[in-house]
Amino acid sequence: MTTAGSTTTLGRLTARSGDDIPVRIPRVPAREAAERELSDPRYHQHDPSPLQRALSWFWERIDELFRAAAGVTPGGWIGLLAIAAFVLLLIVALRLRLGAVRRTPTTSGALFADTHRTAAEHRSAADRHAATGHWNQAVQERMRALVLALEERALLTPGPGRTADEAAAEAGRALPAHADRLRTAARTFDDVTYGGRSATEPEYAFVSALDTEMQHAKPHLVTARPGSGG
Repeated sequence: MTTAGSTTTLGRLTARSGDDIPVRIPRVPAREAAERELSDPRYHQHDPSPLQRALSWFWERIDELFRAAAGVTPGGWIGLLAIAAFVLLLIVALRLRLGAVRRTPTTSGALFADTHRTAAEHRSAADRHAATGHWNQAVQERMRALVLALEERALLTPGPGRTADEAAAEAGRALPAHADRLRTAARTFDDVTYGGRSATEPEYAFVSALDTEMQHAKPHLVTARPGSGG
């Protein structure tokens, strides 16, 4: 083999060896170059927003929770749905029950919103409400007229914060023949005013008649028995 041939063969081997050996770039510069490339806004035009990512994460956790619950619930998904339906019905039943209890008054409020009107003025207001069929207001005003008329006759001690029940009890002691009807009138007032119940025309007629009768009622006077000391 001639010297020229050897040189040519060595050059070919060197060139082939250079083609086969990959170019190696250091790791850190390569990563930085990739990060710079991927940070180009063109690659992120269709990325989800932070809110969308948060919602996706949330629903994934919910899905995992339901899947876990279905896995330990007898009947799987059907059993889980049955339990959810039962809980919903229980909540509705409790809501209805608590609502009904809330409408039942446990305590009574004050009978009078103000003390600047006379019994006659309350009575006139009751008649006006009755004429238009507003039985709630008619019952309330007539009961106030009844109690205030007893105060004006000094059969009751004036009490600004007195309730209808308290007034009926005190009036019943002075007028025992009317005690039962006074309690009924007070209960009607409480039911209408604080219990959310609607008054009726017969109930107004009852309170109105009692008010009229009480205007002429004579108090029960306790007399000393003969021979008692005093």
